[in-house]
Amino acid sequence: MRVAIVGAGAIGAYVGAALHRGGTDVHLVARGEHLAAMRRDGVTVRSPRGDFRAHPPATDDPAEIGPVDIVFLGLKAYSYPSAGPLLAPLLRPGTGVVAAQNGIPWWYFHGLAGPHAGRRVEAADPGGAVSAVIPPDRAIGCVVYCSAEIEAPGVIRHVEGTRFSVGEPDGSISERCTAFSKAMIAGGLKCPVEKDLRADIWLKLLGNVAFNPVSVLTRATMGEIAAHPGSRQLVLAMMRETAEIAARLGSPPKISVERRFDGAAKVGDHKTSMLMDFEAGKLLETGVLLGAPVELARLTGVPAPSLEMVHALIDLLTRGC
Repeated sequence: MRVAIVGAGAIGAYVGAALHRGGTDVHLVARGEHLAAMRRDGVTVRSPRGDFRAHPPATDDPAEIGPVDIVFLGLKAYSYPSAGPLLAPLLRPGTGVVAAQNGIPWWYFHGLAGPHAGRRVEAADPGGAVSAVIPPDRAIGCVVYCSAEIEAPGVIRHVEGTRFSVGEPDGSISERCTAFSKAMIAGGLKCPVEKDLRADIWLKLLGNVAFNPVSVLTRATMGEIAAHPGSRQLVLAMMRETAEIAARLGSPPKISVERRFDGAAKVGDHKTSMLMDFEAGKLLETGVLLGAPVELARLTGVPAPSLEMVHALIDLLTRGC
């Protein structure tokens, strides 16, 4: 199996190093000092599970790689519409794109039976711009339960988690998913192939939809948000609204809102990734994390006043008004 990691940042480089360690023919696509360091010294992973180093080929030109079986997309969701030039040289008939994104994916209603079959989620796929670059039939969903950061160029600090759940939008157990899963497992990662990946999407989103934007608005850590009575109630309200949206769409969360909240609260004084991005002056993934759930609340008729309010505040903040 040939795999290209497009966007070999913290998560992408970690996955690439693990795949290379497991014997997969994997190539990294990156840029800048991080790329230079990986070319020179490989990827150094520092992890509580054991440090290791791998030296897969790395480039800033996907044409040097050519067509592959799987593209692992480590870019932020807002970068997908402009990713065409990076993806085009890597694609052939049958190439799957594993989209390791947070929030609601652009392919959400692809392959899903029911009244909304084939519908576009505008917040995740504005004007069809993402589908034009990555047709939904190429998409392999991926829910990431892993935390990593770039400690220095070419050096990845793996914080916790090794699970990357994958699944086809139509719920089938495909050969391409199975082959990718085996490659990930050979590299020391967990990679279950799920028939209902949407349930995993909503389970992770239950926490992200609330803690992430509230952290940006308050500059507070997850522990601080959970401990403050007012923010605690707001987060729980947002999570309950999100759980109801998921249920209306046929994917009720596997655990209770309270249990999901307690799990997030135990993280303690940790900044969310969205707050770190905001403090670094980066764009935020508010479309797929918050805009899409609000859109789906309206679609399903679920009252979501807390989601609507926080979405409006984040939209005002990020527009710089």
